[in-house]
Amino acid sequence: MEWFHDLLFKEGVAHAIAILGLTIAVGKVLGRVKIAGISFGVTWILFIGLLLSHFGLRIETSTLKFMQEFGLILFIFSIGLQVGPGFFSSFKKGGVTLNMLASLVVLLGVAITVILYFTTGLPITTMVGILSGAVTNTPGMGAAQQAYSDMTGASAPDIAMGYAVAYPLGVVGIILSIILVRAIFRISLSEEREDQRNKNRDKESEAVSVALVVKNPGVFGKDIRSVESYVGKNFVISRVFHEDHVTMANSKTVLEEGDRLLVVASPKDIDAIRAFIGEEVQMRRDDWNDSNVKLVAKKIIVTKSSLNGKTLAHLNLRASCGVTVTRVERAGLELVAHPSLSLQVGDRVLVVGTATSVENATKLIGNSMTQLREPHLSPIFFGIFFGILLGSIPFHFPGIPQPVKLGLAGGPLIIAILLGRFGHHLKMVTYTTVSANLMLREMGISIFLACVGIGAGDGFVDTIANGGYLWIGYGVLITVLPLLIVGFIGRVFFKINYFTLMGLMSGSMTDPPALAYSNSIAGNDLPAVSYATVYPLTMFLRVVSAQLLVLFLM
Repeated sequence: MEWFHDLLFKEGVAHAIAILGLTIAVGKVLGRVKIAGISFGVTWILFIGLLLSHFGLRIETSTLKFMQEFGLILFIFSIGLQVGPGFFSSFKKGGVTLNMLASLVVLLGVAITVILYFTTGLPITTMVGILSGAVTNTPGMGAAQQAYSDMTGASAPDIAMGYAVAYPLGVVGIILSIILVRAIFRISLSEEREDQRNKNRDKESEAVSVALVVKNPGVFGKDIRSVESYVGKNFVISRVFHEDHVTMANSKTVLEEGDRLLVVASPKDIDAIRAFIGEEVQMRRDDWNDSNVKLVAKKIIVTKSSLNGKTLAHLNLRASCGVTVTRVERAGLELVAHPSLSLQVGDRVLVVGTATSVENATKLIGNSMTQLREPHLSPIFFGIFFGILLGSIPFHFPGIPQPVKLGLAGGPLIIAILLGRFGHHLKMVTYTTVSANLMLREMGISIFLACVGIGAGDGFVDTIANGGYLWIGYGVLITVLPLLIVGFIGRVFFKINYFTLMGLMSGSMTDPPALAYSNSIAGNDLPAVSYATVYPLTMFLRVVSAQLLVLFLM
């Protein structure tokens, strides 16, 4: 059995992978267990890592650090790709408010840390470590260690110890704060989902259809191309009901008085379009079907990489295939199919036309699930490279002696968001299937948590037994109080949806486990979007504040 002992306790590649595999496997199994209806999910991996490390199952430091950072990069990068398409529109609508609230969480945490520093007499290095662990921010801890080393030429082990002691209950405290906000306000998840669906109907980017009757004399005798260009709004006339029969609309279709039009547009543009064309009328879906011409509607998935970044005007499907594109579905949103809209691989294009014309459009667009399932790894690893490059750039600010960096998490997240939103302009296919994205995320967060637990387990129990248990209490205050205060403000004064609020609370603590928990509860992308909205600024503030505390209070 000597080989088995060597596998568990002798350093090497097999040893490291075996310990990681055991930690993650046991943690994932326990993550399915619910206590009082609550499961901490992937957070169990952290606890199992602490336990195994306490009993001597550890990994060589450089290997452990590499795996920890690589796991975090995979998780953060996949999150960025997922939320990239809707990130900037989300920031325009509510991002300023979300970032203000996230900044308040950071400020309150720093204020509590300073108060505890003056009242407890603990070294500022210990308090910064507790702060970093309480807010689960590893880059902040690293920045504080670097700042101390640059000032004194020595290391400060109490920074890492404070971090290790506070981190476990930091993770739990964030999740408990999210649960407490739900309990305090008696939030119903089903009601929140329904409220969000109602709000989605009013989103500027989404599409709705209305039936309008032509009443404006200025429209009589004009073709659809002239009308669409004159109104100056993004809308599509899908079908025309003229003299008791339905025809497919095209750019040369001439409109006459009394024609009924099926118009697809953004909710914000409907009033202007209605005012120009005529009044709205009620028509059934069946009324738009011509008994002489069988019209079919079909969603076609863009799978040809050659179409990535091409506009609908460039494709001109009306002329080339005889179909009308009414909507484009992307990342859960239905977009108005205006001519300037650029397509991305993975978009679902809703076309209407005859069976033959729809089939022709299908051949042009692709609709090949085999091609869609093929992974596009080059953009991912290029993105990771440039993300690390960005995260390594030092930024100098007046009054701060040491440069500030975005780090190995902030840089890849920003690049992933940019690729998810603008990658098609560079002819890069950044689409990944939901299952592939989920696999990347789960692998990344699992490896990261396992490494954090294994790295923090050595000396963890001894520290707690020798008075470090008080550090846990300080960490809980730093974790819970700012989140509950901001959660109350966000819910009462800003009426923020609970799913968005979960992402805000997780992102303000830069906490992937809390985000994973929030995603599993929400069943939608709202937590991930709000998390990514506040994460870059929060990460920057966490790193800067940790450095400033060391620089000014040493």
